[in-house]
Amino acid sequence: MTGRLARLGCAVGVCVVLAGCTSDGGDEPRESASAKKNGASASPSPSPTEVVDISPARLPNTRAQADVLIRDVLPGPSDFGPGAVRRTPYESDPLRWPVLGDECVWEQRALPKGVLATLTRSYEVPAGDGRGPLRLSAVVTVHRTPEQADWENAEVLEEMMRCPEQMLRSDELITNLRNVPASFGESGNEFAEDSLTELGSYTSTAKGLGGTNPYIWEQTRIGQFTLAVSAKGAKGWSQADLFDRLRDPHVGMRSRLRTAIERDPSGPGGDTKGDTKGNTRGDRR
Repeated sequence: MTGRLARLGCAVGVCVVLAGCTSDGGDEPRESASAKKNGASASPSPSPTEVVDISPARLPNTRAQADVLIRDVLPGPSDFGPGAVRRTPYESDPLRWPVLGDECVWEQRALPKGVLATLTRSYEVPAGDGRGPLRLSAVVTVHRTPEQADWENAEVLEEMMRCPEQMLRSDELITNLRNVPASFGESGNEFAEDSLTELGSYTSTAKGLGGTNPYIWEQTRIGQFTLAVSAKGAKGWSQADLFDRLRDPHVGMRSRLRTAIERDPSGPGGDTKGDTKGNTRGDRR
């Protein structure tokens, strides 16, 4: 494996098989970019070969530019399949950032200096046909450097080991977490410098959720950007159902990001500053 994320996983013996990377216990922490601290005790390694031929001229330099790009990359409800709608609130506070506190409880804090912009959107497939409400989310974060984005991915593993059980809200709990990291070229990852799948159990006292259900958080890093989707299950929803709902939105996010930041071979020197909005489709805004 290459990159800090891979080295961290191997060092603690958690990168063996899909069921590996386990702990004894177990977001919307992740409901807004996997809550990260801005810094760590070791130095991150250089990024591996970029999977996108990024044009520096097309990268956002200000918070306003990053916000425009984020809103275009994020999916709309229809991208999550039949029946998906907006949850309320639909968008997170763009000036806040989730952090896993010392008591393993997620809390919102001000954005760290290393984050240019971030935004989470929340969705739901309402209860029906014998199933409870499926809660979904997508988040895009623009860091100031690829190294800072690398730290974000790596800290997902650190958080799992530090807090085998994590409280999202007073009525929501994640347990039995197991993380599966993959650097570029490993485990089918041909689309990002790093990818990470976090699996676990989700328990909520909210009406209709039906006790303990599957939980999935998927995150990828491309340069200074992290993209993530999550699903918190409910009665009648299998883990396979959750993966099915997350696949297309995650692929679409990566595709739209590539369109927005990759070098334009038809431009002068192959490096024309283009419209950072990329392609649009569905009901995104």
